[in-house]
Amino acid sequence: MDQPLPKPLAERRARTGERKPGLLRALGTGVITGAADDDPSAIGTYASAGAKFGLAFLWIAPVVLPMMYVVVYVSAKLGQVYGKGLFAAVRDRYPRWVLWPIVIGAFTGNVIEAAANLGGIGAALNLLVPVPVPVIVGGAAALILAFQILGSYALLRRIFRWLALALFAYVAAAVMARPDPVEVLRGTFVPRIRFDAEFLSIIVACIGTSLSAYLYTWQSNQEVEEEIGQGRVTVRQRKGATDGELRKTRRDVLVGMLFSNLILYFIILSTGATLHAAGQTEIESAAQAAAALEPLAGPAATVLFALGVVGVGFLAVPVMTIGAAYDLVQGFGREGSLHARPSEAKLFYGAIAGVTVLAVLLNLLGFNPMRALVWSGIVQGFSVPPLLLLMMLMTNDRGMMGDRVNGRLTNALGWATTAVTFAATACLVATWVL
Repeated sequence: MDQPLPKPLAERRARTGERKPGLLRALGTGVITGAADDDPSAIGTYASAGAKFGLAFLWIAPVVLPMMYVVVYVSAKLGQVYGKGLFAAVRDRYPRWVLWPIVIGAFTGNVIEAAANLGGIGAALNLLVPVPVPVIVGGAAALILAFQILGSYALLRRIFRWLALALFAYVAAAVMARPDPVEVLRGTFVPRIRFDAEFLSIIVACIGTSLSAYLYTWQSNQEVEEEIGQGRVTVRQRKGATDGELRKTRRDVLVGMLFSNLILYFIILSTGATLHAAGQTEIESAAQAAAALEPLAGPAATVLFALGVVGVGFLAVPVMTIGAAYDLVQGFGREGSLHARPSEAKLFYGAIAGVTVLAVLLNLLGFNPMRALVWSGIVQGFSVPPLLLLMMLMTNDRGMMGDRVNGRLTNALGWATTAVTFAATACLVATWVL
């Protein structure tokens, strides 16, 4: 467990204000992060896994849950205790030759993910309304950008919480599929593993998607934003954390990851019980999965699946674009915050606008983000291990964390997750080579 907080820091916390306990905090940044983890890109990956391997793939959900929890908790703890976002911490701790490759990789990944998610919104909404996909993509991007530029952090957080509820559509879609309870239990608790490229690529894609690198950036920076919202505007005021703050962070992250993992499970369940059972094993997008559900589970299931994509897409796109802005400004050693006005953080808000425009252009120039969904998950799977390694090293560095370095349980889960991600990608590479 973490060590007691030094008295001077406890006194500073008392002056600047503790985070308020209660349900609202429990449904805070962790749930937003968890919902963003189930973005249209992830929905496409999980739907592809369910269609290809059926209910036999349900075991992946309980396996990745502890990994999801530990990586998001470690990133949250880093931002909360160190007082800076992830890449600001990497810039402080590591040389530029370490910093810039992962900044560029994370930034590029966020742009592609934002494009994929805008394309997901367009394709899914096009199933429900007769409007051309490019028009939907452009309109959705303009609306999202307006909220980010003109809205406040508090407004965005409230909107994100409500949008997260859209993911419960997948629970309803799974119930409508009427799966065999015995097969569900068997698939959940009895792993069936194949050592071939097709199966391992889906495992790596699911791990990479559920542990996406953008989550670390987002969660660490949201902890900083929450601190700023409590009046802790300087790094000195934000450094450190009380026992109560860390308990709330663990609860917040656990609730969020349970929510995210539950949705992962029900997406695989709904597509496995319908599409796989009907022999439709090749699904390339969330929208395609939604359309394919109609003759098997009825039009209501299609509508629910599509609305889930649209709702979480409107949540996930700003997470990608804002996350890319955090990456960029912190790579340059500059500050950027949603609490600042656009005139006070021109690079930060300019990056948000620039990433949004790039994401729209990728869709308009013929980039088909839907076909790249599973492959983007695989790419995420390759980028996760080195970034997770850096986070584990930093959160065990007393020079950065003081006496709030990781405890035994966090280290056991964190290092095991790091090893699993490296091993999964190594196994996939081995299948390509051999």
